Amino acid sequence: MEKVAQTEINAKALYWHTVGEGEDLVLIHGWGMNGAVWQQTVDALSQHYCVHVVDLPGFGHSHQSSFVNMDDLAQQVLTDAPHKATWLGWSLGGLLATHIALNYPQRVNKLITVASSPKFAAERPWRGIQPNVLTAFTEQLVEDFQLTIERFMALQAMGSPSARHDVKQLKKAVLSRPTPNPSALLAGLQLLADIDYRAELENLTLPVLRLYGRLDGLVPVKVASDVDRLLPHSNQYVFAESSHAPFMTELESFCQQVKQFISDDLSQ
Repeated sequence: MEKVAQTEINAKALYWHTVGEGEDLVLIHGWGMNGAVWQQTVDALSQHYCVHVVDLPGFGHSHQSSFVNMDDLAQQVLTDAPHKATWLGWSLGGLLATHIALNYPQRVNKLITVASSPKFAAERPWRGIQPNVLTAFTEQLVEDFQLTIERFMALQAMGSPSARHDVKQLKKAVLSRPTPNPSALLAGLQLLADIDYRAELENLTLPVLRLYGRLDGLVPVKVASDVDRLLPHSNQYVFAESSHAPFMTELESFCQQVKQFISDDLSQ
């Protein structure tokens, strides 16, 4: 079912799509994208779980909304999210899911981050996106945000053996829903540039799975071992053939990792 009726009551209500039965699983997309990027993932995982997909404020069918900071973003998402679920966030969505796990742990059973990092911006010796790249994206957004998003999609797939196909899929998903809100795009870039949750990770006591792409140019694979030291009780897996979107490049393996992690006994 699609929770569309709420928009008639509250203009700021976010767009949610829910399908399947069983344990609740929330999927959160990344910067510049929308919930349509998860379509194949939803088709596969809704056979096992009740899957909830949100369009973040400013994106997709929630394009008329926006947000000012991470907690504002989290509170908007939590308003219509299931009471308690496994949260799976991709890229910026992983940062949001981590924020929710840290600040609203009663809402989270397990946490899965995909091609994400507690700190996206590079700061020696920490690996990540060079600050000047983020600054350039911000400047380009003001001039031509359609072109900027297309460049970002190409950057996400770069290095993957199926890069051309991945970009085509990302583009199709993004274009299937309304154009992103420029203010939300800028606010999202600000989060990527500023947020640093490295010191807070030790406060996470719930089960965590971190998924990475070996060929990722935005979240270097060496971040996986760096975060191992910050979050030693978490699990991690690296997809050998993937760049920044392993759920597209290696869908079957991706879904297998998710199912295995969710089915693992919480007491372990």
